Amino acid sequence: MDKGECLMTDHLVIKMMTSESPHWRCLHRGLLPLDGIDQRPVDDDLPWGRYYHRNRKLITKLTQRYGSCAVLALDDDKIIGHLRFYPSAVWNMKGAGYLCLQQDFPGGPGDDFADRDFPTREQLNEQTLKVHCLMTGSPAQAENPYQRQGIATTLVKTLIGWAKTNDWQSIEADSFEDLPLIYESTGNAGRTFWEKLGFKIADRFPHPQLCDYPEFAAQLKEQAKSAGVDVNKACDSILMRLELAERS
Repeated sequence: MDKGECLMTDHLVIKMMTSESPHWRCLHRGLLPLDGIDQRPVDDDLPWGRYYHRNRKLITKLTQRYGSCAVLALDDDKIIGHLRFYPSAVWNMKGAGYLCLQQDFPGGPGDDFADRDFPTREQLNEQTLKVHCLMTGSPAQAENPYQRQGIATTLVKTLIGWAKTNDWQSIEADSFEDLPLIYESTGNAGRTFWEKLGFKIADRFPHPQLCDYPEFAAQLKEQAKSAGVDVNKACDSILMRLELAERS
């Protein structure tokens, strides 16, 4: 087994992404075969050509600069889960947007974001990685056999091990209260998930974008009420942080 791989079963492997095989697509529309990741699905209405050039160039450049920017879960020849992460400094760069690879700016990166001069590790004021998206399986699946199997936990633990080996100081993740609608729509795991992995709340505040979608916010509050969560906190964004030095 290659260094950086974790074998969960005979056919399920967790590994760090490399620049030789950039995972530049999202799982929202289905699982991705390794040998067909660059093939356009016949029913995909996204601006395929533009996203292909933007995303592939960006993911490759970030991986070459920082060593990796994703942890992958592979079931035989398919990508069935991922954890995307970037240095916090990259998040704050002009043109980054929210770095979603299936959206236009500002939801996703600008078309020319990959042409920016990304700082080297030595130039980073803060050695912090930020989790962008954590998914196991796809919302497009009628039934998802990959959830609640420990895959997401193993993805995060693999990132923690890789980050410590490569001298990153901390990891941050945006989270919310434990509501299913959040995970299905954003790929953000709930607060309890991160707390079990040693993360602590660093900040919380009303999510500015959720406030702009009254219908979505109303659904969140309904789920919160059913789950016994304070409805006034249902739309809060919660910043979770893990100090890696504390785990040495």
